[in-house]
Amino acid sequence: MTSLSVEGKHVTVAGLGVSGISAARALAGLGASVTVVDGGSGDVHKERAAALEADGISVRLGDAETLPEGTSLVVTSPGWKPSSPLFAAALEAGVDVVGDVELAWLLRGPDAAPWLAITGTNGKTTTTQMLASILRAAGLKTAAVGNIGTPIVDVVLEGDDAYDVLAVELSSYQLHWAPSLRAHSAAVLNLAPDHLDWHGSMEAYAADKGRIYEGNQVACVYNVADKATEDLVVEADVEEGCRAIGFTLGTPGPSELGVVEGLLVDRAFVENRQKNAQELAEVADVNPPAPHNIANALAAAALARAYGVQPAAVREGLRAFRPDAHRIAHVEDVAGVSYVDDSKATNTHAAEASLAAYESIVWIAGGLAKGATFDELVQKSAKRLRGAVLIGADRALIAEALARHAPDVPVVDLERADTGAMSAAVREAARLAQPGDTVLMAPACASMDMFVNYNKRGEAFADAVRELAAETA
Repeated sequence: MTSLSVEGKHVTVAGLGVSGISAARALAGLGASVTVVDGGSGDVHKERAAALEADGISVRLGDAETLPEGTSLVVTSPGWKPSSPLFAAALEAGVDVVGDVELAWLLRGPDAAPWLAITGTNGKTTTTQMLASILRAAGLKTAAVGNIGTPIVDVVLEGDDAYDVLAVELSSYQLHWAPSLRAHSAAVLNLAPDHLDWHGSMEAYAADKGRIYEGNQVACVYNVADKATEDLVVEADVEEGCRAIGFTLGTPGPSELGVVEGLLVDRAFVENRQKNAQELAEVADVNPPAPHNIANALAAAALARAYGVQPAAVREGLRAFRPDAHRIAHVEDVAGVSYVDDSKATNTHAAEASLAAYESIVWIAGGLAKGATFDELVQKSAKRLRGAVLIGADRALIAEALARHAPDVPVVDLERADTGAMSAAVREAARLAQPGDTVLMAPACASMDMFVNYNKRGEAFADAVRELAAETA
């Protein structure tokens, strides 16, 4: 029994992507009359539409603005902007609009697994996967879901006894459309300008991130180094007794997790936290042990401890965790120089964290800036830069910031955007690097000007490094 009944109702699903298809099939299976709408009309759209129509689900392609007649509920895919004409029409008709996460929450049964929820500008996926690894090490049935892996609606419909607890990654888009969500515990890892074209302002973006704390039962986990995350905790309406738990790369105070002499320690979920601390793991147990990844590990540990996981499982889970590709991944050492792929660093906040992990860097950067500026990033990282190789459509913006704040750093500006551009960038970086340096691809930009996605960009970098290594062997 769920808190949402859709049997016999006409539900419109906005978007023919993974989450939209999942929602459509789930709703149809629960007895709803479903229409999926999407503005696209290409071959992929037609193929997906045909598969749904074979199951009795209506699909309307090429028109994403008109509300189908008789609609009583709209379920939107995460990327659709609140200003979309379809939603304006729904508002005028008095029809509710919810997201896939809200739908999943409303479809949960009375004994469903609690959610440990994670959001933030950067680090969400890694932290969610770390948390799932820790929960599994504790012997719990769990899955990493939400903005990652299996659609969350599918997971919820597996039944109340399928999982003990879920590790849920949530984007700001998903949180915007999930007003009913009430997590067991939640974390906001960090806040930096992102997706402002969607949200309209930094204030609106932060407010949507902050929704993750609403109604928390046990712990609101925040980043001590990022006051904006703590401010969101202060503003949240939580259940009586819910605690604010900080994580820090420094020595933790009471009700915090932090780092002491190479150890991850807990001063939040211990007896007499004014005086006592519990060792959870060693910094060396975190893979890779870059500062921002240690912060991710502390956030994951805080949520696991809030759920009652023992210290030994935290250590075991962190040791077992392996990050996804293209996240500060060591590729090879060539002629005494380390080559690291952090293609996932698609904004300045992520690139700053990546650059902070190394002492002497030849930086490969550039791509689509998406309105970002680079002065602050370069100012903070200038002392670490041996050189820079710039690629992509908006490389001039980075070049200008380097000229202003790191004028002594040699810069190579690569105009080419062909398939050999990354190989050329790696060779130029190798020319600038000295033994002991790190050639770091942390682009601080999106990839779509030159590559299909950040994965393809990272693969091109790794291939170029291996080609270089083979030549110098």
